[in-house]
Amino acid sequence: MDHARGSWIPENLNPKGYRHIVDMFTDACTRFADRPAFTSFGRTLTYRELDRLSDSFAVYLQRDTDLQPGDRIAIQLPNMIQYPVVLMAAFKVGLVVVNTNPLYTPRELEHQFKDSGAKALIIHASMAHNAEQIIANTLIKDVFVTQIGDLHGFVKRTLLNTAIKYVKKMEPDYNLPMEQPLRGAMMAYMGEKPSPVDMSTEDVAVLQYTGGTTGVAKGAMLTHGNLVSNMLQGHDLINRAEKNWQDVTISPLPLYHIYAFMIAMVVMEEGGHSVLITNPRDIAGFVKELKRWPISTFLGLNTLFVALCNNDDFKALDFSHLKVTISGGMALTHAAADQWKEITGCDVMEGYGLTETSPAVSINPPGLTEIGTIGWPLSDTDVVIIGTDGTVLPDGEIGELCVKGPQVMKGYWERETETQASFTHDGYLITGDVAVREANGRLRIVDRAKDLIIVSGFNVYPNEIEEVVSSHPLVIECAAVGIPDPRCGEIPKVFVVRKDNELSEQDMIKWCKARLTNYKVPKKVCFVEELPKSNVGKVLRRMLKDNDDTPKDAA
Repeated sequence: MDHARGSWIPENLNPKGYRHIVDMFTDACTRFADRPAFTSFGRTLTYRELDRLSDSFAVYLQRDTDLQPGDRIAIQLPNMIQYPVVLMAAFKVGLVVVNTNPLYTPRELEHQFKDSGAKALIIHASMAHNAEQIIANTLIKDVFVTQIGDLHGFVKRTLLNTAIKYVKKMEPDYNLPMEQPLRGAMMAYMGEKPSPVDMSTEDVAVLQYTGGTTGVAKGAMLTHGNLVSNMLQGHDLINRAEKNWQDVTISPLPLYHIYAFMIAMVVMEEGGHSVLITNPRDIAGFVKELKRWPISTFLGLNTLFVALCNNDDFKALDFSHLKVTISGGMALTHAAADQWKEITGCDVMEGYGLTETSPAVSINPPGLTEIGTIGWPLSDTDVVIIGTDGTVLPDGEIGELCVKGPQVMKGYWERETETQASFTHDGYLITGDVAVREANGRLRIVDRAKDLIIVSGFNVYPNEIEEVVSSHPLVIECAAVGIPDPRCGEIPKVFVVRKDNELSEQDMIKWCKARLTNYKVPKKVCFVEELPKSNVGKVLRRMLKDNDDTPKDAA
Protein backbone atom coordinates (compact mmCIF):
# COMPACT_ATOMS: atom_id res chain seq x y z
CA MET A 1 0.00 0.00 0.00
CA ASP A 2 2.36 2.68 -1.21
CA HIS A 3 -0.37 4.89 -2.64
CA ALA A 4 -0.64 8.51 -1.50
CA ARG A 5 -3.33 9.01 1.13
CA GLY A 6 -6.74 9.76 -0.33
CA SER A 7 -5.65 9.20 -3.91
CA TRP A 8 -6.70 5.70 -4.88
CA ILE A 9 -9.67 3.36 -5.21
CA PRO A 10 -8.97 -0.41 -5.12
CA GLU A 11 -9.44 -1.81 -8.63
CA ASN A 12 -10.59 -5.18 -7.30
CA LEU A 13 -13.61 -3.51 -5.67
CA ASN A 14 -14.34 -1.08 -8.51
CA PRO A 15 -15.47 -2.98 -11.64
CA LYS A 16 -17.43 0.05 -12.88
CA GLY A 17 -14.40 2.29 -12.68
CA TYR A 18 -15.86 4.98 -10.43
CA ARG A 19 -13.52 7.98 -10.21
CA HIS A 20 -15.57 10.05 -7.80
CA ILE A 21 -18.93 10.21 -6.02
CA VAL A 22 -20.70 11.76 -9.01
CA ASP A 23 -19.86 8.66 -11.08
CA MET A 24 -21.49 6.44 -8.47
CA PHE A 25 -24.50 8.73 -8.11
CA THR A 26 -25.07 9.01 -11.87
CA ASP A 27 -24.85 5.24 -12.26
CA ALA A 28 -27.31 4.61 -9.41
CA CYS A 29 -29.83 7.14 -10.75
CA THR A 30 -29.64 5.56 -14.21
CA ARG A 31 -30.03 1.97 -13.01
CA PHE A 32 -32.67 2.63 -10.35
CA ALA A 33 -34.48 5.71 -11.73
CA ASP A 34 -37.98 4.80 -10.59
CA ARG A 35 -37.08 3.25 -7.23
CA PRO A 36 -37.58 5.20 -4.00
CA ALA A 37 -34.31 6.73 -2.79
CA PHE A 38 -35.04 8.84 0.33
CA THR A 39 -38.10 9.50 2.48
CA SER A 40 -38.75 12.05 5.22
CA PHE A 41 -41.93 13.61 6.63
CA GLY A 42 -44.10 11.52 4.33
CA ARG A 43 -42.36 12.64 1.10
CA THR A 44 -40.38 10.15 -0.98
CA LEU A 45 -37.91 11.07 -3.70
CA THR A 46 -37.16 8.55 -6.42
CA TYR A 47 -33.66 8.32 -7.84
CA ARG A 48 -34.91 10.12 -10.95
CA GLU A 49 -36.32 13.01 -8.89
CA LEU A 50 -33.15 13.19 -6.82
CA ASP A 51 -31.07 13.43 -9.99
CA ARG A 52 -33.27 16.12 -11.60
CA LEU A 53 -33.51 18.26 -8.46
CA SER A 54 -29.78 18.08 -7.83
CA ASP A 55 -29.13 18.93 -11.49
CA SER A 56 -31.37 21.99 -11.24
CA PHE A 57 -29.74 23.27 -8.06
CA ALA A 58 -26.30 22.56 -9.52
CA VAL A 59 -27.14 24.74 -12.53
CA TYR A 60 -28.26 27.49 -10.14
CA LEU A 61 -24.97 27.29 -8.27
CA GLN A 62 -23.05 27.61 -11.53
CA ARG A 63 -25.08 30.43 -13.06
CA ASP A 64 -26.40 32.50 -10.18
CA THR A 65 -23.53 32.41 -7.66
CA ASP A 66 -19.80 33.11 -7.82
CA LEU A 67 -18.90 29.69 -6.43
CA GLN A 68 -16.08 27.86 -8.22
CA PRO A 69 -14.88 24.23 -8.06
CA GLY A 70 -12.92 23.72 -4.86
CA ASP A 71 -14.89 26.34 -2.91
CA ARG A 72 -16.44 25.17 0.36
CA ILE A 73 -20.19 25.04 0.94
CA ALA A 74 -21.53 24.37 4.45
CA ILE A 75 -24.66 22.25 4.85
CA GLN A 76 -26.50 22.58 8.16
CA LEU A 77 -29.61 20.44 7.88
CA PRO A 78 -31.31 17.81 10.02
CA ASN A 79 -32.31 14.48 8.44
CA MET A 80 -34.53 15.57 5.57
CA ILE A 81 -34.71 14.83 1.84
CA GLN A 82 -33.26 18.23 0.95
CA TYR A 83 -29.91 17.00 2.26
CA PRO A 84 -29.13 14.41 -0.45
CA VAL A 85 -30.35 16.86 -3.12
CA VAL A 86 -28.00 19.68 -2.13
CA LEU A 87 -25.18 17.27 -1.36
CA MET A 88 -25.21 15.80 -4.84
CA ALA A 89 -25.63 19.21 -6.44
CA ALA A 90 -22.54 20.44 -4.62
CA PHE A 91 -20.52 17.44 -5.78
CA LYS A 92 -21.71 17.86 -9.38
CA VAL A 93 -20.21 21.35 -9.55
CA GLY A 94 -16.99 20.39 -7.77
CA LEU A 95 -17.64 22.06 -4.42
CA VAL A 96 -16.27 20.79 -1.11
CA VAL A 97 -19.02 20.00 1.38
CA VAL A 98 -18.60 21.12 4.99
CA ASN A 99 -21.04 19.03 7.03
CA THR A 100 -22.29 21.16 9.90
CA ASN A 101 -24.02 19.96 13.04
CA PRO A 102 -27.48 21.58 13.40
CA LEU A 103 -26.95 21.77 17.18
CA TYR A 104 -23.86 23.95 16.95
CA THR A 105 -23.80 27.17 18.93
CA PRO A 106 -22.92 30.45 17.16
CA ARG A 107 -19.36 30.17 18.52
CA GLU A 108 -18.93 26.68 17.07
CA LEU A 109 -20.44 27.77 13.77
CA GLU A 110 -18.08 30.71 13.50
CA HIS A 111 -15.05 28.51 14.10
CA GLN A 112 -16.08 25.97 11.47
CA PHE A 113 -17.11 28.51 8.83
CA LYS A 114 -13.95 30.59 9.27
CA ASP A 115 -11.62 27.61 9.50
CA SER A 116 -13.03 26.02 6.33
CA GLY A 117 -13.32 29.30 4.46
CA ALA A 118 -16.91 28.41 3.52
CA LYS A 119 -18.41 30.77 0.95
CA ALA A 120 -21.98 29.47 0.97
CA LEU A 121 -24.39 27.99 3.51
CA ILE A 122 -27.47 25.80 3.20
CA ILE A 123 -29.43 25.91 6.43
CA HIS A 124 -32.76 24.96 7.95
CA ALA A 125 -34.91 27.90 9.04
CA SER A 126 -34.89 26.76 12.67
CA MET A 127 -31.13 27.32 12.84
CA ALA A 128 -30.82 30.54 10.84
CA HIS A 129 -30.98 32.79 13.93
CA ASN A 130 -27.69 31.30 15.13
CA ALA A 131 -25.99 31.88 11.79
CA GLU A 132 -27.26 35.47 11.80
CA GLN A 133 -25.11 36.23 14.85
CA ILE A 134 -21.81 35.33 13.20
CA ILE A 135 -22.29 35.44 9.43
CA ALA A 136 -20.65 38.86 9.10
CA ASN A 137 -17.41 37.40 10.51
CA THR A 138 -17.17 34.79 7.74
CA LEU A 139 -16.64 34.64 3.97
CA ILE A 140 -20.19 33.39 3.38
CA LYS A 141 -22.01 35.36 0.67
CA ASP A 142 -24.81 32.97 -0.32
CA VAL A 143 -27.26 31.57 2.23
CA PHE A 144 -30.00 29.16 1.16
CA VAL A 145 -32.76 28.65 3.74
CA THR A 146 -35.19 25.73 3.68
CA GLN A 147 -38.18 24.50 5.69
CA ILE A 148 -39.36 20.97 6.37
CA GLY A 149 -42.14 20.95 3.78
CA ASP A 150 -40.29 22.56 0.88
CA LEU A 151 -40.32 19.49 -1.36
CA HIS A 152 -43.96 18.59 -0.67
CA GLY A 153 -46.95 19.63 -2.76
CA PHE A 154 -48.48 23.07 -2.18
CA VAL A 155 -51.11 22.10 0.41
CA LYS A 156 -48.92 19.87 2.57
CA ARG A 157 -45.98 22.23 2.21
CA THR A 158 -48.05 25.12 3.47
CA LEU A 159 -49.52 23.15 6.36
CA LEU A 160 -46.17 21.69 7.48
CA ASN A 161 -44.21 24.92 7.27
CA THR A 162 -46.93 26.95 8.97
CA ALA A 163 -47.36 24.44 11.79
CA ILE A 164 -43.65 24.23 12.52
CA LYS A 165 -43.10 27.98 12.48
CA TYR A 166 -46.26 29.31 14.11
CA VAL A 167 -47.79 26.41 16.08
CA LYS A 168 -44.72 24.57 17.33
CA LYS A 169 -42.68 27.80 17.26
CA MET A 170 -39.55 25.93 16.18
CA GLU A 171 -38.29 28.63 13.82
CA PRO A 172 -37.19 31.78 15.66
CA ASP A 173 -37.17 35.03 13.71
CA TYR A 174 -33.90 35.92 11.98
CA ASN A 175 -32.48 38.46 9.59
CA LEU A 176 -30.05 37.28 6.89
CA PRO A 177 -29.91 39.89 4.10
CA MET A 178 -28.23 37.42 1.72
CA GLU A 179 -30.95 34.79 2.25
CA GLN A 180 -32.35 32.93 -0.74
CA PRO A 181 -35.17 30.36 -0.52
CA LEU A 182 -33.65 26.95 -1.22
CA ARG A 183 -36.86 25.71 -2.83
CA GLY A 184 -36.77 28.44 -5.47
CA ALA A 185 -33.11 27.77 -6.25
CA MET A 186 -33.74 24.02 -6.54
CA MET A 187 -36.66 24.54 -8.93
CA ALA A 188 -35.14 27.33 -11.03
CA TYR A 189 -33.56 25.20 -13.75
CA MET A 190 -35.60 21.99 -13.77
CA GLY A 191 -34.78 19.84 -16.77
CA GLU A 192 -31.36 21.39 -17.34
CA LYS A 193 -27.96 19.82 -16.77
CA PRO A 194 -24.98 21.53 -15.11
CA SER A 195 -21.84 22.13 -17.13
CA PRO A 196 -19.39 19.25 -16.64
CA VAL A 197 -16.64 19.82 -14.08
CA ASP A 198 -13.25 18.14 -14.26
CA MET A 199 -12.91 16.12 -11.04
CA SER A 200 -10.40 13.55 -9.89
CA THR A 201 -10.12 10.86 -7.26
CA GLU A 202 -7.64 13.02 -5.34
CA ASP A 203 -9.99 16.01 -4.99
CA VAL A 204 -11.34 16.74 -1.53
CA ALA A 205 -15.09 16.02 -1.42
CA VAL A 206 -15.91 16.66 2.24
CA LEU A 207 -14.39 18.53 5.15
CA GLN A 208 -15.67 16.48 8.07
CA TYR A 209 -14.96 18.27 11.35
CA THR A 210 -13.75 16.28 14.32
CA GLY A 211 -11.93 16.84 17.55
CA GLY A 212 -9.57 14.04 16.55
CA THR A 213 -7.54 12.63 19.40
CA THR A 214 -6.83 16.08 20.89
CA GLY A 215 -7.42 19.78 20.44
CA VAL A 216 -9.86 22.06 18.70
CA ALA A 217 -12.22 20.77 16.00
CA LYS A 218 -10.43 20.38 12.68
CA GLY A 219 -11.52 19.37 9.22
CA ALA A 220 -10.58 15.89 8.05
CA MET A 221 -10.03 16.12 4.29
CA LEU A 222 -11.97 13.20 2.83
CA THR A 223 -11.38 12.86 -0.89
CA HIS A 224 -13.65 11.37 -3.52
CA GLY A 225 -11.27 8.41 -3.48
CA ASN A 226 -11.63 8.00 0.29
CA LEU A 227 -15.42 8.06 0.20
CA VAL A 228 -15.87 5.90 -2.90
CA SER A 229 -13.36 3.37 -1.51
CA ASN A 230 -15.15 3.09 1.82
CA MET A 231 -18.49 2.83 0.06
CA LEU A 232 -17.16 -0.04 -2.08
CA GLN A 233 -15.55 -1.70 0.95
CA GLY A 234 -18.87 -1.53 2.82
CA HIS A 235 -20.79 -2.72 -0.21
CA ASP A 236 -18.43 -5.69 -0.59
CA LEU A 237 -19.09 -6.76 3.00
CA ILE A 238 -22.78 -6.04 3.47
CA ASN A 239 -23.74 -7.76 0.22
CA ARG A 240 -22.95 -11.00 2.00
CA ALA A 241 -26.21 -10.47 3.91
CA GLU A 242 -29.55 -11.84 2.81
CA LYS A 243 -30.87 -10.63 -0.53
CA ASN A 244 -32.80 -7.34 -0.54
CA TRP A 245 -31.19 -6.12 2.68
CA GLN A 246 -31.31 -2.57 1.24
CA ASP A 247 -35.07 -2.45 0.52
CA VAL A 248 -36.00 -0.27 3.52
CA THR A 249 -33.08 1.11 5.50
CA ILE A 250 -34.00 3.02 8.64
CA SER A 251 -31.59 5.94 9.16
CA PRO A 252 -32.14 7.57 12.54
CA LEU A 253 -28.61 8.94 12.70
CA PRO A 254 -28.02 12.26 10.92
CA LEU A 255 -26.56 12.22 7.42
CA TYR A 256 -24.14 14.99 8.34
CA HIS A 257 -22.47 12.39 10.60
CA ILE A 258 -19.95 10.36 8.60
CA TYR A 259 -21.32 7.00 9.84
CA ALA A 260 -24.84 7.60 8.49
CA PHE A 261 -23.44 9.46 5.47
CA MET A 262 -21.45 6.41 4.37
CA ILE A 263 -24.23 3.90 4.98
CA ALA A 264 -26.51 6.05 2.81
CA MET A 265 -23.93 5.88 0.00
CA VAL A 266 -23.70 2.09 0.30
CA VAL A 267 -27.50 1.84 0.16
CA MET A 268 -27.64 4.14 -2.90
CA GLU A 269 -25.08 2.06 -4.81
CA GLU A 270 -27.40 -0.90 -4.35
CA GLY A 271 -30.55 1.05 -5.31
CA GLY A 272 -31.93 0.95 -1.77
CA HIS A 273 -34.41 3.14 0.05
CA SER A 274 -33.31 5.22 3.06
CA VAL A 275 -36.00 6.35 5.48
CA LEU A 276 -34.65 9.40 7.32
CA ILE A 277 -35.67 9.91 10.94
CA THR A 278 -35.33 13.55 11.96
CA ASN A 279 -35.72 13.22 15.73
CA PRO A 280 -34.90 9.72 17.01
CA ARG A 281 -34.91 11.00 20.59
CA ASP A 282 -38.70 11.18 20.31
CA ILE A 283 -38.98 7.44 20.81
CA ALA A 284 -42.80 7.41 20.62
CA GLY A 285 -42.78 9.31 17.33
CA PHE A 286 -39.92 7.19 16.03
CA VAL A 287 -41.75 3.94 16.75
CA LYS A 288 -44.92 5.32 15.15
CA GLU A 289 -42.94 5.94 11.95
CA LEU A 290 -41.40 2.47 12.10
CA LYS A 291 -44.87 0.92 12.04
CA ARG A 292 -45.24 2.14 8.45
CA TRP A 293 -42.27 0.23 7.08
CA PRO A 294 -41.19 -3.38 6.44
CA ILE A 295 -37.73 -2.69 7.88
CA SER A 296 -34.92 -4.59 6.17
CA THR A 297 -31.88 -2.75 7.59
CA PHE A 298 -31.48 -0.67 10.73
CA LEU A 299 -28.48 1.39 11.70
CA GLY A 300 -28.01 2.71 15.19
CA LEU A 301 -25.79 2.73 18.23
CA ASN A 302 -25.89 1.29 21.72
CA THR A 303 -27.93 4.02 23.43
CA LEU A 304 -30.59 3.95 20.70
CA PHE A 305 -30.91 0.16 20.83
CA VAL A 306 -31.40 0.37 24.59
CA ALA A 307 -34.05 3.10 24.36
CA LEU A 308 -36.04 1.28 21.68
CA CYS A 309 -35.87 -2.12 23.39
CA ASN A 310 -37.36 -0.59 26.54
CA ASN A 311 -40.39 0.66 24.59
CA ASP A 312 -43.41 -1.66 24.58
CA ASP A 313 -44.70 -0.43 21.21
CA PHE A 314 -41.33 -1.14 19.63
CA LYS A 315 -41.39 -4.69 20.96
CA ALA A 316 -44.73 -5.21 19.21
CA LEU A 317 -43.44 -4.26 15.73
CA ASP A 318 -43.12 -6.72 12.85
CA PHE A 319 -39.45 -7.55 12.33
CA SER A 320 -39.96 -10.37 9.84
CA HIS A 321 -38.17 -8.42 7.06
CA LEU A 322 -35.21 -7.29 9.18
CA LYS A 323 -32.00 -8.72 7.74
CA VAL A 324 -29.24 -6.36 8.89
CA THR A 325 -28.60 -4.28 12.01
CA ILE A 326 -25.41 -2.22 12.11
CA SER A 327 -23.91 -0.63 15.22
CA GLY A 328 -21.19 2.01 15.32
CA GLY A 329 -20.22 5.25 17.00
CA MET A 330 -19.66 3.76 20.46
CA ALA A 331 -19.06 0.39 22.10
CA LEU A 332 -21.91 -2.11 21.85
CA THR A 333 -22.64 -3.89 25.12
CA HIS A 334 -23.58 -7.54 25.35
CA ALA A 335 -26.76 -6.58 27.18
CA ALA A 336 -27.95 -4.26 24.40
CA ALA A 337 -27.04 -6.73 21.64
CA ASP A 338 -28.75 -9.62 23.41
CA GLN A 339 -31.90 -7.61 24.04
CA TRP A 340 -32.04 -6.46 20.41
CA LYS A 341 -31.63 -10.04 19.17
CA GLU A 342 -34.32 -11.28 21.55
CA ILE A 343 -36.85 -8.66 20.40
CA THR A 344 -36.05 -8.39 16.68
CA GLY A 345 -34.51 -11.78 15.93
CA CYS A 346 -31.59 -10.00 14.23
CA ASP A 347 -27.91 -10.06 15.21
CA VAL A 348 -26.14 -6.71 15.56
CA MET A 349 -23.11 -6.28 13.31
CA GLU A 350 -20.78 -4.07 15.30
CA GLY A 351 -18.29 -2.05 13.31
CA TYR A 352 -15.52 0.39 14.04
CA GLY A 353 -14.31 3.54 12.39
CA LEU A 354 -13.54 7.18 12.83
CA THR A 355 -14.01 10.38 10.91
CA GLU A 356 -10.47 10.22 9.59
CA THR A 357 -11.16 6.86 7.91
CA SER A 358 -14.34 7.85 6.06
CA PRO A 359 -15.32 6.16 8.54
CA ALA A 360 -15.26 2.34 8.45
CA VAL A 361 -12.14 0.33 9.34
CA SER A 362 -13.62 -3.03 10.33
CA ILE A 363 -16.94 -4.74 10.93
CA ASN A 364 -18.40 -8.07 11.92
CA PRO A 365 -19.59 -9.72 8.68
CA PRO A 366 -23.20 -10.89 8.27
CA GLY A 367 -23.66 -14.28 9.88
CA LEU A 368 -20.31 -14.12 11.69
CA THR A 369 -20.98 -11.61 14.43
CA GLU A 370 -19.16 -11.86 17.72
CA ILE A 371 -20.27 -9.30 20.31
CA GLY A 372 -17.37 -7.58 21.99
CA THR A 373 -15.32 -7.50 18.80
CA ILE A 374 -15.31 -5.19 15.79
CA GLY A 375 -14.73 -8.02 13.34
CA TRP A 376 -12.01 -8.08 10.72
CA PRO A 377 -10.54 -5.15 8.78
CA LEU A 378 -12.33 -4.27 5.56
CA SER A 379 -10.88 -5.23 2.21
CA ASP A 380 -7.58 -3.48 1.33
CA THR A 381 -7.24 -2.23 4.91
CA ASP A 382 -4.04 -2.87 6.85
CA VAL A 383 -4.15 -2.69 10.65
CA VAL A 384 -1.33 -2.90 13.16
CA ILE A 385 -1.25 -2.69 16.96
CA ILE A 386 1.71 -0.70 18.26
CA GLY A 387 3.20 -0.44 21.74
CA THR A 388 4.24 2.67 23.62
CA ASP A 389 7.70 2.42 22.06
CA GLY A 390 6.26 2.36 18.54
CA THR A 391 6.98 -1.30 17.83
CA VAL A 392 4.36 -3.55 16.26
CA LEU A 393 2.90 -5.92 18.85
CA PRO A 394 1.98 -9.57 18.27
CA ASP A 395 -1.58 -10.90 18.43
CA GLY A 396 -3.02 -10.93 21.91
CA GLU A 397 -1.16 -7.87 23.18
CA ILE A 398 -2.89 -4.57 23.89
CA GLY A 399 -1.69 -1.42 22.16
CA GLU A 400 -2.76 1.48 19.97
CA LEU A 401 -4.65 0.70 16.77
CA CYS A 402 -3.13 2.14 13.58
CA VAL A 403 -4.66 1.96 10.10
CA LYS A 404 -3.56 2.23 6.49
CA GLY A 405 -5.92 1.98 3.52
CA PRO A 406 -7.69 3.82 0.70
CA GLN A 407 -10.28 5.22 3.11
CA VAL A 408 -7.70 7.06 5.27
CA MET A 409 -8.01 10.83 5.01
CA LYS A 410 -5.65 13.03 3.03
CA GLY A 411 -4.95 14.99 6.22
CA TYR A 412 -6.37 17.81 8.35
CA TRP A 413 -7.39 20.98 6.53
CA GLU A 414 -4.60 23.56 6.75
CA ARG A 415 -3.07 21.79 9.77
CA GLU A 416 0.11 20.16 8.58
CA THR A 417 1.61 19.83 12.07
CA GLU A 418 -1.43 17.94 13.39
CA THR A 419 -1.53 15.86 10.22
CA GLN A 420 2.08 14.76 10.62
CA ALA A 421 1.52 13.96 14.30
CA SER A 422 -1.45 11.72 13.40
CA PHE A 423 0.58 9.31 11.28
CA THR A 424 3.44 6.94 12.01
CA HIS A 425 6.70 7.31 10.09
CA ASP A 426 5.55 4.56 7.71
CA GLY A 427 2.16 6.12 6.98
CA TYR A 428 -0.27 4.46 9.40
CA LEU A 429 -3.01 6.65 10.91
CA ILE A 430 -2.76 6.62 14.71
CA THR A 431 -6.37 6.23 15.85
CA GLY A 432 -6.06 6.97 19.57
CA ASP A 433 -7.94 3.75 20.32
CA VAL A 434 -6.53 0.95 22.43
CA ALA A 435 -7.12 -2.46 20.85
CA VAL A 436 -6.03 -6.08 20.61
CA ARG A 437 -5.98 -8.46 17.66
CA GLU A 438 -7.11 -11.94 18.59
CA ALA A 439 -5.53 -15.12 17.24
CA ASN A 440 -8.22 -15.51 14.58
CA GLY A 441 -7.59 -11.99 13.30
CA ARG A 442 -10.64 -10.36 14.87
CA LEU A 443 -10.11 -6.95 16.42
CA ARG A 444 -11.39 -5.84 19.79
CA ILE A 445 -11.41 -2.25 20.96
CA VAL A 446 -10.42 -1.99 24.60
CA ASP A 447 -11.11 1.75 24.94
CA ARG A 448 -10.14 5.25 23.93
CA ALA A 449 -6.60 6.00 25.05
CA LYS A 450 -7.72 9.35 26.45
CA ASP A 451 -10.48 7.71 28.54
CA LEU A 452 -8.09 5.33 30.26
CA ILE A 453 -8.37 5.31 34.06
CA ILE A 454 -5.06 4.72 35.88
CA VAL A 455 -5.59 3.30 39.38
CA SER A 456 -2.36 3.00 41.39
CA GLY A 457 -0.49 2.40 38.14
CA PHE A 458 -2.97 -0.17 36.81
CA ASN A 459 -4.80 0.49 33.53
CA VAL A 460 -8.59 0.37 33.84
CA TYR A 461 -10.74 0.64 30.72
CA PRO A 462 -14.21 2.22 31.11
CA ASN A 463 -15.71 -0.10 28.48
CA GLU A 464 -14.97 -3.12 30.66
CA ILE A 465 -16.69 -1.57 33.68
CA GLU A 466 -19.66 -0.47 31.56
CA GLU A 467 -20.02 -3.96 30.12
CA VAL A 468 -20.33 -5.43 33.64
CA VAL A 469 -22.62 -2.71 35.03
CA SER A 470 -24.96 -2.76 32.02
CA SER A 471 -25.40 -6.52 32.41
CA HIS A 472 -27.28 -5.94 35.69
CA PRO A 473 -31.00 -6.56 35.05
CA LEU A 474 -32.00 -3.25 36.70
CA VAL A 475 -29.60 -1.07 34.69
CA ILE A 476 -30.75 0.74 31.56
CA GLU A 477 -27.41 2.33 30.66
CA CYS A 478 -24.25 3.58 32.29
CA ALA A 479 -20.97 5.40 31.83
CA ALA A 480 -17.70 4.97 33.73
CA VAL A 481 -15.07 7.66 34.26
CA GLY A 482 -11.98 8.19 36.36
CA ILE A 483 -12.03 10.82 39.09
CA PRO A 484 -9.05 12.17 41.08
CA ASP A 485 -8.08 10.36 44.27
CA PRO A 486 -5.23 11.42 46.61
CA ARG A 487 -4.22 7.84 47.39
CA CYS A 488 -4.68 6.01 44.07
CA GLY A 489 -4.30 8.87 41.59
CA GLU A 490 -7.67 7.98 40.09
CA ILE A 491 -10.59 5.78 41.04
CA PRO A 492 -13.46 4.52 38.86
CA LYS A 493 -16.86 6.14 39.20
CA VAL A 494 -19.92 4.96 37.32
CA PHE A 495 -23.04 6.93 36.43
CA VAL A 496 -26.09 4.69 36.17
CA VAL A 497 -29.59 5.09 34.73
CA ARG A 498 -31.64 2.45 36.54
CA LYS A 499 -34.98 0.80 35.90
CA ASP A 500 -35.91 0.58 39.58
CA ASN A 501 -35.06 2.89 42.49
CA GLU A 502 -34.55 -0.16 44.70
CA LEU A 503 -31.15 -0.65 43.07
CA SER A 504 -28.64 0.86 45.53
CA GLU A 505 -25.02 1.88 45.34
CA GLN A 506 -24.12 -1.06 47.58
CA ASP A 507 -25.99 -3.45 45.25
CA MET A 508 -24.10 -2.12 42.26
CA ILE A 509 -20.70 -2.33 43.90
CA LYS A 510 -21.42 -5.88 45.10
CA TRP A 511 -22.40 -6.85 41.53
CA CYS A 512 -19.12 -5.44 40.21
CA LYS A 513 -16.98 -7.04 42.93
CA ALA A 514 -18.20 -10.46 41.83
CA ARG A 515 -17.15 -9.78 38.23
CA LEU A 516 -14.15 -7.42 38.31
CA THR A 517 -10.71 -7.31 39.89
CA ASN A 518 -10.81 -5.08 42.96
CA TYR A 519 -8.99 -2.08 41.46
CA LYS A 520 -11.48 -2.04 38.53
CA VAL A 521 -14.54 -1.97 40.81
CA PRO A 522 -16.26 1.46 40.86
CA LYS A 523 -15.67 3.12 44.21
CA LYS A 524 -18.56 5.51 43.64
CA VAL A 525 -21.94 5.02 41.97
CA CYS A 526 -24.10 7.96 40.96
CA PHE A 527 -27.68 7.31 39.85
CA VAL A 528 -28.88 9.81 37.25
CA GLU A 529 -32.04 10.34 35.21
CA GLU A 530 -30.07 10.44 31.95
CA LEU A 531 -26.54 10.52 30.57
CA PRO A 532 -25.18 13.44 28.58
CA LYS A 533 -25.02 12.51 24.89
CA SER A 534 -23.88 13.95 21.61
CA ASN A 535 -26.33 14.78 18.85
CA VAL A 536 -25.98 11.21 17.54
CA GLY A 537 -26.49 9.61 20.94
CA LYS A 538 -22.90 8.87 21.91
CA VAL A 539 -22.35 9.11 25.67
CA LEU A 540 -20.10 12.05 26.55
CA ARG A 541 -17.83 10.64 29.23
CA ARG A 542 -15.71 13.77 29.19
CA MET A 543 -18.69 15.88 30.25
CA LEU A 544 -19.30 13.59 33.21
CA LYS A 545 -15.65 13.78 34.16
CA ASP A 546 -15.26 17.53 33.73
CA ASN A 547 -18.52 18.35 35.49
CA ASP A 548 -18.52 15.68 38.12
CA ASP A 549 -20.83 17.60 40.43
CA THR A 550 -23.40 18.39 37.70
CA PRO A 551 -25.45 15.16 37.52
CA LYS A 552 -27.79 14.92 40.48
CA ASP A 553 -28.53 11.66 42.24
CA ALA A 554 -32.00 10.45 41.43
CA ALA A 555 -32.20 8.57 44.69
